[in-house]
Amino acid sequence: MTVLAIDQGTTNTSAFLLERDGSARRVHVAEHAQHYPQSGWVEHDPEALMKSLWSCIDAAGSVSAIGIDNQGESCLAWHAETKEAVSPVIVWQDNRTQGFLEDLKADGVAELVLEKTGLPLESYFSASKLGWIVKTLPEASRLLEQGKLRLGTTDAFFLDRLTGSFVTDITTASRTSLMDLERGQWDDDLCRVFGVPMNALPEIVSTTGDFGTVARARRHAPITASIVDQQAALFGHGCRNKGDAKITFGTGAFALAVTGEEIFRAPQMGLLPTVAWKEASMAPVYALDGGVYCAASAVNWARDLGLFDDLQEIGHFSGSSAIERDLAFVPALSGLACPYWDRSAAGLWIGLSLDTTREDLIRAILEGVALRAGQVLEAMADFVAFGNEISIDGGMSANPYFCQFLADVLERKVVVPAMGELTALGTALLAAKAGGIDVLQSANEAQLFEPGRNLTHARARFAEAVDRARGWSVGR
Repeated sequence: MTVLAIDQGTTNTSAFLLERDGSARRVHVAEHAQHYPQSGWVEHDPEALMKSLWSCIDAAGSVSAIGIDNQGESCLAWHAETKEAVSPVIVWQDNRTQGFLEDLKADGVAELVLEKTGLPLESYFSASKLGWIVKTLPEASRLLEQGKLRLGTTDAFFLDRLTGSFVTDITTASRTSLMDLERGQWDDDLCRVFGVPMNALPEIVSTTGDFGTVARARRHAPITASIVDQQAALFGHGCRNKGDAKITFGTGAFALAVTGEEIFRAPQMGLLPTVAWKEASMAPVYALDGGVYCAASAVNWARDLGLFDDLQEIGHFSGSSAIERDLAFVPALSGLACPYWDRSAAGLWIGLSLDTTREDLIRAILEGVALRAGQVLEAMADFVAFGNEISIDGGMSANPYFCQFLADVLERKVVVPAMGELTALGTALLAAKAGGIDVLQSANEAQLFEPGRNLTHARARFAEAVDRARGWSVGR
């Protein structure tokens, strides 16, 4: 019996097959474009995403169950009857609603949102984007008047198109700023504040269960799991107990730590309580979340600038680190998330001189991402007792220099599992469990990076650079 996990990410969608004997392989990858119609706007074509999902299903062949993980905060609107999208997918990186949110802050709404959701008033989350769609797009307003508008994150759109189930799982709903975290239900006050009609939103359900059946070329398979990608990665890393943590270095970097049945609220540190997963008929498992907006996206940006050509070029460097030579890069290319939540921050190199090389610049970028991740873990450590190891995944985990520098920053062993598809693995394991499929889980070999140097001064120096990056975009 084979389980298909579809990992629908920010830049591509991939198909991953997990066999009952525990063997796994990726069988398909479909890339899709990001669109930037205005400064600060980031969009996807909904039909391009659907095409990528179908290509993954076709590449997988006959399977016994399907799990899908999604981008989390990306959202859109569509027609309830035809299922056609009536808006682009507004991506989690998009900040078009920041001005509206500033007005809400001035009205004192931030405390209400924080109390009910555990989330700051930020354009990163879906609520203000969904409100923008209703207020701004004529077709959405027309469908709302007719009772034919559907609003939601991408998972709800995918499920509606694939199986006709208009639902969203609780992990995704917990990232919208519209769900009461303790009740696990949409909140009337929050929907009113953001201008989101509750009757257009999907039903909130468990992470695992019956999401309907996909029919394709005379093949049928049930969808038994739907979850946010970062929570899927947490499960894939084997994090089950309180204090277990992982960091995924994808487009952004996202750290999650399991907190069990306890909801930790740490707004002063910019940390977010969230639902890790909820298996059918069981209580939710919670986690604490801290994010960095730009990780691999900063590296890809540097490659587009011509700072390097191939990733193999930037895996090893000699001599002192860039930050130890007072050259720092703050990866605030889309602002700063945890623990600052400052969209006015801008990307910054500081410490440049006439002898600075391209190698120095890219080295500073790698170090900047690691140092930002270190700031997130430092904030989390005040609330969660970590062990002496942190498990990581994502594209940057293949870079030896980055992994070693990260271990030095965190002052902990960095574990890089040999199985690199941890997000897809977590999705597949949840789908298998919900589908009654027993999967043999063999020991996952891993590469270890031991901390080897003291970077206390470097962390302090980097914090100074972050302070200088803040507030740059105010008034733009």
